[in-house]
Amino acid sequence: MSEPFIRFDEVSLRYGGRDGTLAVAGATLDIPKGGFVSIVGPSGCGKSTLLKMASGLVRASSGKVTVGGKAVTGPLGFVGMAFQNPTPLPWYSVLDNVMLPLRIVEPYRSSFRAKRDEYVAKAEALLEVVGLKGFGDRKPWQLSGGMLQRASLCRALIHEPALLLLDEPFGALDAFTREELWAVLQELWLARRPTVMLITHDLAESVLLSETVYVMCARPGRIVHREDVSFARPRRLDVMYEPAFVELVHRLRTKIGDARTEGLRAA
Repeated sequence: MSEPFIRFDEVSLRYGGRDGTLAVAGATLDIPKGGFVSIVGPSGCGKSTLLKMASGLVRASSGKVTVGGKAVTGPLGFVGMAFQNPTPLPWYSVLDNVMLPLRIVEPYRSSFRAKRDEYVAKAEALLEVVGLKGFGDRKPWQLSGGMLQRASLCRALIHEPALLLLDEPFGALDAFTREELWAVLQELWLARRPTVMLITHDLAESVLLSETVYVMCARPGRIVHREDVSFARPRRLDVMYEPAFVELVHRLRTKIGDARTEGLRAA
């Protein structure tokens, strides 16, 4: 097994100081370079907090978070992020929204004006991959929710991040659009191989996309279960009807139900 690219070592985080809310307690997990991991669990269990600690947006109260062999002490510049709500800048075109990280992340920022034509071509190529060829000059309000989420994935990947953090990026979409974007994300990951952490409430989504699924218990969040997913790549949607897939999803659902029940008892 390769050295982990991301390591959480007995990591805890408390919001609001000593008497505040303990969001995560003693979380430990390793993610290999180029791996695709999903985090699932009850609402409020600290899944998104793990993403924030991995990106350096918040610092652990105790324990250690390392990325690329270095302790995380502040925001990382090689991270791409996509959320449930795409949040584009409404006064920018779709193309300019996709290129936004190139304006603010080094080494792209310092050469943005000189290399703008090159970066435009790069953004247009990404938009074509996700099915948005010809939509670069549109404003965000002219696109559907699914199209905006496709553009959001492009924005997260445009600066070729080593780490891609996804916080329920498909949660607000209809089932058909969500399934289309599962295929798009898998294709992008197979082509580029960033290390991916995906937060999701959709267990089928976690199994279809990931190599490993971690289950967290109710707050304070802890890693209570791990499932390795071995279905061959690329994975077609019809794999979700195979008995082994259904069994794995059911096992995850049971683990989450147990974690929720334990949380209620503790409360």
